[in-house]
Amino acid sequence: MQLIPRKSVPSGAEPSSGRGGSRPRSHAARASRIGIPVLAVTGLLAFSAAAGASPASTAARSVAPVPALSGPITITKQLPAPVSTTDCQADFGISCYTPLQYRTAYDLNPLYGKGITGAGRTIVIVDSYGSPTIASDLQTFDAQFGFPNPDLQIDQFGTIPPFDPTNATMVGWAEETTLDVEYAHSIAPGAKIVLAETPVAETEGVTGLPEMMNAEESLINAGVGDVISQSFGATENTFPGFSSGNYSSLLNLRYAFKDALAHGVTVLAATGDAGATDYESDGATLYPYRVVIWPSTDPLVTGVGGSQLYLNNAGDRLQPDSVWNDPYGAGGGGVSSVFSRPLFQIGVKNVVGSHRGVPDISMSAAVDGAAWVYWSFGGTGGPGWELVGGTSEATPIFSGIVALADQVAGHRLGLINPGLYALGALSQHGVHDGIVDITTGNNTFAGVTGYNATPGYDLASGWGTIDAAKFVPALARLG
Repeated sequence: MQLIPRKSVPSGAEPSSGRGGSRPRSHAARASRIGIPVLAVTGLLAFSAAAGASPASTAARSVAPVPALSGPITITKQLPAPVSTTDCQADFGISCYTPLQYRTAYDLNPLYGKGITGAGRTIVIVDSYGSPTIASDLQTFDAQFGFPNPDLQIDQFGTIPPFDPTNATMVGWAEETTLDVEYAHSIAPGAKIVLAETPVAETEGVTGLPEMMNAEESLINAGVGDVISQSFGATENTFPGFSSGNYSSLLNLRYAFKDALAHGVTVLAATGDAGATDYESDGATLYPYRVVIWPSTDPLVTGVGGSQLYLNNAGDRLQPDSVWNDPYGAGGGGVSSVFSRPLFQIGVKNVVGSHRGVPDISMSAAVDGAAWVYWSFGGTGGPGWELVGGTSEATPIFSGIVALADQVAGHRLGLINPGLYALGALSQHGVHDGIVDITTGNNTFAGVTGYNATPGYDLASGWGTIDAAKFVPALARLG
């Protein structure tokens, strides 16, 4: 994918490395640096303030938020420590959240109190290139929030090129890797994390995906992993042959998911950060009509969409969640052109019609409600703390939820979609096993009319979101 053309740079900000070259595409969306955005890794938005300065004194404060479509503009220094939601609202004009707030919001603490931490389970995270500092960055992240030491294993599939801090693509994937690993670990602190690094940057179309699918298949066949988290993807329309109705270039990549099904491994994927549309082959232009991205549309995968949370400093909800839709992006959702409606969606055929619909579930992804991450690799103005968002945040969060359910069940849950849709249907009949409906908002974005959140299943939020204290044991029972 080509670098997104830069726009004018606000005072106090510096552009990321020049045009030309490629930019990482992570499923959820593109990365948007908070307030001054966009990086193109599935939904990173990062806001940086001058290191050592109090939030109120930062130059970033005077920079007006720029929508993700405006290009990759970054501030070169990060914050020395996370600040409160109240301070973020006052100084940056957005809400920001820590993993401790998510633990309260998603009702995870009762599970931790019972020893349900994901112990004995393994989350596999797949990213191009990885991050050269992820092991030490995760330890710094854990120390900040009092999390236990991580069990992190890094596997390289092929020869990973040396990290180049002047290469925007590599920096973007390092940011994506950091988000994925830190938030999967924060939700399932007892789970082992295996980071699978691949040597080719995934972009629109097929590029980079064979290496990722090979890595997944290799781990599955080796018995490694209970749940796979994928914060990457490509618009279905960008696969060769799509325009002529030949979907073989996409379908030929499904072997890892078929292998996962046979071995009982759960596979997740972000649905994208551009609402009801997504990017063309150039990686910079949005389709002017509704599209969706694979692998989230694959029936063997659970598609994770984006929601916006409204929390106080303690993590208590001030109002119900809505569909993520802010100036930076919106939760991906819609109907596949490639896959027909799977059996588990027959109960929502009035919504999806004859084809596979996504998302299946939604978790926190909004830039106005961004998550704190820590990284120290070069090319970001770091080391320091930044804010990120997108469905590439939502997906590793949900991978942690699945790991908790695996622990409760005592085994892998495999394809969770049938159970998830059963819980969703029951929730519409007064049985509340942890499905929390999202009924406000839509994923209209960049002039493309999207879908409204409604009671029950919809193409903006799926079944909504979760109350983990109820959802985790309910999902485990169905598995």
